[in-house]
Amino acid sequence: MDSRNTEVLIIGGGVIGAAIAYYTAKSGMEVTVIDKGDIASGTSSRCDGNILAIDKEPGFDSQMSLESQKLVDQLSKELDLDFEYRAPGSILVCESEDEMIAAESWVERQKKAGLSFKMLDRNDIKQESPYFADDLLGGLECETDSTINPYLFTYSLFHGATKYGAKVMLRCEVEGMSRDSVTGLFKVNTPKGEIIAKKVVNAGGIWAPYIGNMLGLDIPIKPRKGHIIVASRDMPVGMRKVMEFGYLMSKFGKERTVDEETDKYGVALVFEPTESQNFLIGSSRQFVGFDTRVDMDVVNCIARRTIRFYPKIADFIIIRTYSGLRPWTPDHLPIVSPVEEIPNYYIAAGHEGDGISLAAITGKLMTELLQDQINTIIPTDPIRYSRFKNVSTIQT
Repeated sequence: MDSRNTEVLIIGGGVIGAAIAYYTAKSGMEVTVIDKGDIASGTSSRCDGNILAIDKEPGFDSQMSLESQKLVDQLSKELDLDFEYRAPGSILVCESEDEMIAAESWVERQKKAGLSFKMLDRNDIKQESPYFADDLLGGLECETDSTINPYLFTYSLFHGATKYGAKVMLRCEVEGMSRDSVTGLFKVNTPKGEIIAKKVVNAGGIWAPYIGNMLGLDIPIKPRKGHIIVASRDMPVGMRKVMEFGYLMSKFGKERTVDEETDKYGVALVFEPTESQNFLIGSSRQFVGFDTRVDMDVVNCIARRTIRFYPKIADFIIIRTYSGLRPWTPDHLPIVSPVEEIPNYYIAAGHEGDGISLAAITGKLMTELLQDQINTIIPTDPIRYSRFKNVSTIQT
């Protein structure tokens, strides 16, 4: 059987693995990436393409997103392949007085954290899009939010990584893994031969727990399903990302005043215009294991919720629908961390619906961790694996 050696082995060919490969290879380290499928064949090709701070908890979460936005802006200038980068900002819209009061509090908290947020009134919303419902009271805006094509972004990062010498092995599933207690080297078994690595990064997304189990690790990540509708855009419905304020409630599992079906499927409006002149509509959140089949009951629920905010687009043509699985953690923050009990083993997974938003900052931070840097681009304590040591079960 063939055998190859590498300094850093990254398991996972999605956007997180791509960003780590790019920054790590750029830093001069020897990098190999493996994936059981193709590039961006999992969650990274079944999502929208937003680099958002508007939906992040004020504080560490929003600051991490802001740093990632800055890195993506840099990447748009330094990577060779275009990935449809735009930075128009994004908005949240409110449908009740209670939501407007909550939005004002949200904006004040974000502004205190140093982010560029502001409130929008009813007239602002009407100027945003003539398709909005007449009874919307207003909303809020984050000026720094940007958008990309997630598929192209992943390819562009891998293209950049290979220019710096990274090797990418596709259709190369991890069949087993062990660590030599004497040499500290990892031996990874694949259909294409054995790989010997000094350091291993588990960037397996929803499959990270399966990979971690090979070394006795319990990684608290679950798949959380989401649906997206792709619709044709005959008229310019809107020029930037729009979400309902209730999206925050759905994302963080808080109580909402909605009908039973909307609550059951975790549906909340997400609208995203694309560069191809279509638009994406979401979203839903469900724990249904690894089932990626499209559920038309959920799709219809998303459509009804969309029409509540955009009643004039009821006659638009749906091109297709698809669903993907977000890698969810109990506290809604990713794991980007070394594993103390297994030296030179790292985890970069659990980004839930923020993988596109946080890919760049994850890649940069993981490169610093792999090089044992003390002063990292963001603090590491909130996203360390060790925070889950006292969590015995994963709750839904």
